[in-house]
Amino acid sequence: MTGDLTLPPVAAPYQLPFHYGALHNIGLDYLVDPVPVRKALTEHHPDLTAADFAGRACVTLNYQLYFAQYPNGGGVTQEIEYSIVAHPTAGADRLARLSYEQYAHGHDQTKLLGIARLHVLCDNPLAIEAGTKLYGEPKYPAWFETTLPSLNGPAGDTWTVACKRATPAPSGAAVDREDRTLFSFSADLTGLTRIPVNNTPITGYGTDPAGRPLAGPMNVYHPYQYVSLTGAAERVALTVHDPTSPVGAALITLVGNTPAAGAWTYQSAPVAAHNRPYYVPRSG
Repeated sequence: MTGDLTLPPVAAPYQLPFHYGALHNIGLDYLVDPVPVRKALTEHHPDLTAADFAGRACVTLNYQLYFAQYPNGGGVTQEIEYSIVAHPTAGADRLARLSYEQYAHGHDQTKLLGIARLHVLCDNPLAIEAGTKLYGEPKYPAWFETTLPSLNGPAGDTWTVACKRATPAPSGAAVDREDRTLFSFSADLTGLTRIPVNNTPITGYGTDPAGRPLAGPMNVYHPYQYVSLTGAAERVALTVHDPTSPVGAALITLVGNTPAAGAWTYQSAPVAAHNRPYYVPRSG
């Protein structure tokens, strides 16, 4: 069937592409039973098919902390995308047969293997509205408590992220935080082998209100760092704190106790440094 060759509209007042000023990002991949994954795709993205990695499907968690600069200032956003690695069913004949490791190393040059978003949780109302209107993301409020690797912190490569429930604030300019953790994860990647991978653009799939599938590529202008967790799965822990929440229920159904297969990280390079002071000799 021939698709619609027109471009989706860009809702005002947004402009595309959206430019990131800085990005700190960790993704965790899980190789899982494909049966419930296929069911979830049928419900949420019926024009997509789950990637097949030696009989397993891949579910991914993608945490982002990013900065964007605007004409009147700047903003910091945190979000998590919970997704299935999938491709358009109509494009299946264009895909090479890849193993998970080949996919993780960026060998899908068609970039049809993308992330079919099931839940996107975000602490910025503007980003929630933009993601929903522009990309058909199932995006809603949350807030986060995190500890991330940083040049301004102690040495090491440990990430901890707790995703907590939030609701839209009456002002529309923020989210109201609730003391209720939905899920959390930790990843200690210290000392594990890191491989630079050219895995972007990452194609993000959504479905608009009319049921039409959307694809929005995201370019990252530097290689990601991929870490295979073969033999080191205990370095990553995922905990569902609220199994009654939509995202908690989905994590239990699709991931359960499956160990993580791989992790991938990106941290923007610093652009300036304010150095340690020194004493100036006094006169007289």
